[in-house]
Amino acid sequence: MAAPTRNTFRSISHVIFDMDGLLLDTEGFYSLVQEKILERFGKKFDWNLKAKMMGKKAIESARIFVEESGLTGLLSPEAFIEEREGMLQELFPSCTLLPGVERFVNHLHANGVPMCVATGSHKRHFLLKTQNHGKIIEKMHHVVMGDDPEVKQGKPSPDVFLAALRRFEGNVEASKCLVFEDAPSGVSAAKNAGMSVVMVPDPRLDISYQKEADQVISSLLDFQPGDWGLPPFHE
Repeated sequence: MAAPTRNTFRSISHVIFDMDGLLLDTEGFYSLVQEKILERFGKKFDWNLKAKMMGKKAIESARIFVEESGLTGLLSPEAFIEEREGMLQELFPSCTLLPGVERFVNHLHANGVPMCVATGSHKRHFLLKTQNHGKIIEKMHHVVMGDDPEVKQGKPSPDVFLAALRRFEGNVEASKCLVFEDAPSGVSAAKNAGMSVVMVPDPRLDISYQKEADQVISSLLDFQPGDWGLPPFHE
């Protein structure tokens, strides 16, 4: 994907990361489990449905799954979550870091750039997903999860990003924050919070979902911090 012309971006001081599909390779687990559930009803899971569910709180994505799949009256959102939960809990601990994550997080940390995680995942899932990735999480100033009391609504509401903003030290302006997201709803949430956003979408996500992002890259390996006024890589 072609990046916009350099030196046209805001100067950034703080970084906020989404987690699923951005730092950790977990989105495939969700797809696998949801495909299995739909098979029982003779239906197929596609990326149009996936795009609508990504980044949202569990109950919100469950409602979308049931309604969009034509399962209203056959499967409740609550039953979907319960069925999905058991399968996901077995898969989450095996998730891996996505390309470029370790390099970029270590670079920001070494250069004193404050960063955090803002995720729709609730605490139980967060702990399962990150249990083998403490070296990344410990470099974050803080983490805001989907079941945080300040997060009243899931993405595309800006709640999770505004809560993350408030927990940085000092009076940080939203315009100084750069969000990294893979989900369309997450991109919208970041823009609704008044922040800039770099999208790192799955290649299967239709390009029509990428229009809101300030920059679109294929991988964190492609990101150049210096373009945003952040300390550049020296390699």
